[in-house]
Amino acid sequence: MTLYIAAYDAESAECLAACRKIVQVHRRHELPATFFITGKVLEADPEEYRRLLDDPLFEVASHTYSHKMLRDHPFCGPAASEQQIRDEIFLGKQSVERVFERPCLGLRPGCGWPDGLKGAPRALEFVSEAGFRYVSSMSWAKDFALPAPLNQPFSYEEQGFPDLWELPVHGWHENLLKDNNAWGPRRLTLWPPEMPEAIPPAFITTPAEEFAIYRLFIERAVSEELSFVSLVWHPWSLNRFDSEMEMLDLTFSHVRGLGLRAGTYGDLLARVREGAGRQRQL
Repeated sequence: MTLYIAAYDAESAECLAACRKIVQVHRRHELPATFFITGKVLEADPEEYRRLLDDPLFEVASHTYSHKMLRDHPFCGPAASEQQIRDEIFLGKQSVERVFERPCLGLRPGCGWPDGLKGAPRALEFVSEAGFRYVSSMSWAKDFALPAPLNQPFSYEEQGFPDLWELPVHGWHENLLKDNNAWGPRRLTLWPPEMPEAIPPAFITTPAEEFAIYRLFIERAVSEELSFVSLVWHPWSLNRFDSEMEMLDLTFSHVRGLGLRAGTYGDLLARVREGAGRQRQL
């Protein structure tokens, strides 16, 4: 059965007020989530984030230390220096573990790439050395187009890290779907698109329009019997666009109506590692 994962990238001071609302919706639906949080955001309000997210429903993972780029990105800027990349990886993990006093299994770098961390050997070395078990860094279609396709998990065995998994993310970076980054109309999609039905004619204006796009990815993942589906959400952007979190209610109700199991990226990691273990035994 397809696993549905609600996940959030928290990288700004605006995220705390938004997370308070998001957590209420999750508890109302009894639905798990993974929160990827930068070390700097955590360190600004450690007690409050611990009060909100130290809950069996939630996994807390790293969104690096300060959102510096681990490799070049055409929209988000050039890669940081090698020492800065190491610090982003190690210090981000340490912040999560210090605040929540439990292992931090996963890392979602800022912005992401079409091929994840393939082609970034030093970053992969640092991720493995830091003790991460998964990265979630594949979040664009080819040529840095959106929406990101429904890529499925793989290990970085070919790159020399068989125990490190890539657990991708799907669909739109929702802040761009709403122009909340104020980038304006720039090239975000390719022609011909892989999912034309998921490309609106203009920036969306209502939570219902947002949900209508997300349900396409969820339902396609179910129809294709994929292992999981997860979308790219940012607390600050969700709150700025939809302060009542209507879209979350619509999405979670739909997930429950489809009878999907909901979980975290940590749950997905356990599933793929178990499957890989069975394959090795055959």
